Amino acid sequence: MAEAIARSRALELDIPVEVRSAGVAALAGSPASPGAVRAAREAKLDLTAHVATLLDAELASWAEVVLVMSRAHLATLERLGAGDRSFLLSDYPPTSTRTPSEIPDPFGGSSLDYARTFDRLRTLVEKAVNPTFR
Repeated sequence: MAEAIARSRALELDIPVEVRSAGVAALAGSPASPGAVRAAREAKLDLTAHVATLLDAELASWAEVVLVMSRAHLATLERLGAGDRSFLLSDYPPTSTRTPSEIPDPFGGSSLDYARTFDRLRTLVEKAVNPTFR
């Protein structure tokens, strides 16, 4: 969901950025979950062509900035050598005035769980992907 939101936001603001998503426990090649597809569709975003990618060292090294949902994700990126470029989405861009928080993964949850997560992701991604994004 965050990838679709970021891609849409970057297009809206004409920011030339390549956006990719990957999961630390993703089953590579799997489609987006039905809950994610529904939540995105409500916001006029299409996840039907999404294919899951497992996060690996190559993808971690490719990224200039990695935005994640949890501290466990940050730890994984640290192990993969991308800790210096990885941030909790709730703390990007980093400031000393906010308290970073994790975003619970709605996987296996209800449609309401996915909708709430989508709304939170949209708020945070729109704040992160701005004209100074890099």
